[in-house]
Amino acid sequence: MDFSLPEELRMMKDQVRRFVDTEMIPVERESCDGQELKPEFRKKFEDGVKKLGLWKMDIPEEFGGGGFGILASVIVWQELSRTVALPSRGSGILGPNVRAILYSLEGELKEKYLMPVLRGEKRACFAQTEPDAGSDPGGMRTTAVRDGDHYVINGTKRFISGAGKADFMQLMAATDRSKGSRGGISCFLVDFGTPGVKLGARYNTMMGDQPWEIILDNVRVPATQMVGEEGGGFRLGQKWLGVGRVHHGARALGVAERCLEMATSYAKQRSTFGRPLSERQGIQWMLADMFIELEAAKLLVYRAACQIESGVDARTDAYLCKYYADEMAFRAADTCMQIHGGIGLTTDLPIEKFWRQQRSYRITEGASEVMKMVIARHVLKAY
Repeated sequence: MDFSLPEELRMMKDQVRRFVDTEMIPVERESCDGQELKPEFRKKFEDGVKKLGLWKMDIPEEFGGGGFGILASVIVWQELSRTVALPSRGSGILGPNVRAILYSLEGELKEKYLMPVLRGEKRACFAQTEPDAGSDPGGMRTTAVRDGDHYVINGTKRFISGAGKADFMQLMAATDRSKGSRGGISCFLVDFGTPGVKLGARYNTMMGDQPWEIILDNVRVPATQMVGEEGGGFRLGQKWLGVGRVHHGARALGVAERCLEMATSYAKQRSTFGRPLSERQGIQWMLADMFIELEAAKLLVYRAACQIESGVDARTDAYLCKYYADEMAFRAADTCMQIHGGIGLTTDLPIEKFWRQQRSYRITEGASEVMKMVIARHVLKAY
């Protein structure tokens, strides 16, 4: 077993780190306007990643992308997450945001939805969460009822990131509520201009992003706009969410490493009662715990990425790295804030933003308690 990164990935990691350190961190408190990257910084950062060969890195080569494997993507996500120069959610700087579901499209759907997204002409959002079905998608109340060659969809989606600027949604709806997530949920592509689709409430979160409510009132969608087979939507969504959970883990690694860097540097500089903080055992143990947990999380995240890349069933690995890494990074941000004292509470430093973001990730895309629940199921079957 080799726990080291291949040489080419180590070189890429170093290149991305230099770019983050020299081009992004120095401007990280001025690059965003709310949750939107200012145009001048977007151009600067996108030009930078193009020079590094990272543009469209997640897009398969057959569609004109870099075709990066999951582990290589993890390295890039990890390094970019060492800064708060980018919005915590929404469009990044690596090219069009293409969810894996779209790559399964063929024929007219491929030309109508996938290709325009790849060209940057359309944006999509993923609509699954509901007021009564967040961590439990099997309790979904949005229904899609077959009516001839159409489905009639009714329901409400909540906390949908990017809905305000999306051209269409990848919508999960119950086609058989009695089956729940075991064959009762289907995936549809629904244009925002479709009669009966409207945006509802816009939520202001403590992270700064503004997800939307989407209301669907007797929305008629052609049956041809179902992705995959009826009842197979949850399986499609979970396949994408598995990679998303590894993405969570990679982002957490970057956050924790930056917090460890900042906490260690400050502890060496700051003196109280005639001695640097770094000489106090209480502070040393905080730093040691941060380092130990970061190194453990790296192994979990890199293993999950390698498992997915090799094509094996990596659901449990994804749950593990999502749970452990997100919890670890929040503790790292919290400890970093504690070591900095009062200055850590200000918006002059990125610590408070790391803290707010990581607190949210313990809930979104699979709450920590749900991750532990499914991990426990694995334990009860395996032991």
